[in-house]
Amino acid sequence: MSPPDSEALTVTTPAATVFVLNGPNLNLLGTREPGVYGSSTLSDVETLCRDVATGLALEVDFRQSNHEGDLVDWIHEAGRGYDEGTVLGVVINPGAYTHTSIALHDAVAGVRVPVIECHISNVHAREAFRHHSFVSPVARAVVLGFGVAGYPLAIEGLHRLAASRADG
Repeated sequence: MSPPDSEALTVTTPAATVFVLNGPNLNLLGTREPGVYGSSTLSDVETLCRDVATGLALEVDFRQSNHEGDLVDWIHEAGRGYDEGTVLGVVINPGAYTHTSIALHDAVAGVRVPVIECHISNVHAREAFRHHSFVSPVARAVVLGFGVAGYPLAIEGLHRLAASRADG
């Protein structure tokens, strides 16, 4: 049996915001290594996210920082919002912090909000140091290798997770 279309899923909850968090160097999308990351800019990614979210009756809080502490604070903020019923989940592309940040691991582990780790490239097809993620073990799911199209897939995944929770 194939899964239902995204449009068929209705989430009746005030939790209507998805945080989309982007780590270091993602502000350089479109110019940094286009052979790896493509030519889309971070603004293009934001538009993709907002478009899919609108179709699912969700809002997007889209952020980027080159500073690890900002990402940690934003995960905590999303966790509080989830507990208050205003946040559906988090999509995070931690960038290089994927492979180095125990702080991000601990931040995700310390909140109840569902987190989907997202990467533009297939990190397992790249340098060996990119094969380990500190975030994956505490993320609800991982989307990688779909280019910037992975972001809307992750948002749709959060929507499906919420719908399955609502169904019991």
